[in-house]
Amino acid sequence: MDALVAMGAPWPGAIAVSGGGDSVALMHLLAAWARERKRQAPAIVTVDHGLRAGSAGDARKVVRWAKSAGLKSNALRWEGPHPNSDIEAAARQARYRLMGEWARANDIKALYVAHTLDDQAETFLLRLIRGSGLDGLSAMRALAPYPIPGFRELHLVRPLLSFERAHVRAHLKAKKVPWVEDAMNEDERFARVRLRKAWPALEDAGLSKLRVAAAAAHLARARDALEMVTDAVFRRAVRPSQGGVHVDGAALVSAPREIGLRALAQLLQLVSQKPYRPRFERLERLYDAIANGTIGGGCTLHGCRIAFVPKRDGAFGEGTLAIVPENVPQRAKGGKKRASAQKPTE
Repeated sequence: MDALVAMGAPWPGAIAVSGGGDSVALMHLLAAWARERKRQAPAIVTVDHGLRAGSAGDARKVVRWAKSAGLKSNALRWEGPHPNSDIEAAARQARYRLMGEWARANDIKALYVAHTLDDQAETFLLRLIRGSGLDGLSAMRALAPYPIPGFRELHLVRPLLSFERAHVRAHLKAKKVPWVEDAMNEDERFARVRLRKAWPALEDAGLSKLRVAAAAAHLARARDALEMVTDAVFRRAVRPSQGGVHVDGAALVSAPREIGLRALAQLLQLVSQKPYRPRFERLERLYDAIANGTIGGGCTLHGCRIAFVPKRDGAFGEGTLAIVPENVPQRAKGGKKRASAQKPTE
């Protein structure tokens, strides 16, 4: 925590506590750190997701445990209809939105979450299965931007990334601290649950969590270097335009392929305002179509429309690409409203 604060992690912060072992441990560890450093105590925030019958009871337990630890707690509830498919992603989005809104209302600048080394390794393999590129396979950062759009002032902080889940649970058992075992952690409808159950076989084959997490860390260093080069491409080859951006298509496709793909993905995120990147296979097809000049009158991806504009209307002359939201009529000229070419957060 001392190192994270020195890196710029804001304090005081709020801790996201689900009632599970990792988040309960983080609550007690950060409360102890704050006492030892004579800092303000953390606030506790929990979300009743309403996805199973016992979720409200778990939220009440978190409130009770926080009170016993001398901490103020806040229970939020995900109201309204819940989706029948892609439940994990929707629930994650809802939790971060609710907690972000609460943090903003209470002038808190950081949400502390209990992701462990196990989560790091699981995320790497899940993204590998989905065909993610380098960014998706890179390690989660200990100090990162907030993971959904609209909360640029907030940080996400992960103090437990170097700890294995088994060690965290052993600490709780040694301290005789209770936690909740979520029945959804045994539900094999979810890909992460299926992967966790496969870990023993993977480790027997020599694929340990430590090695997977180390691979993610190696890729994170490569990502950091590539980000610096991608920033240079943005400065040289991107200009705001009516409703979106103009891009120097020649500069985009003449950059090293990984740089060009990264820049294109970030542009699509920027224009669509989506917090996640497009599927890598689709991104590659679009990049190749731009390079080969085969996008014709234009194409769509990730909520955006991509097309070459007439030479006289393009910020970069011939070969200028316009990227605009799919639902906004594309115009070659005019208009006072301009988009910002600021890069999106991770």
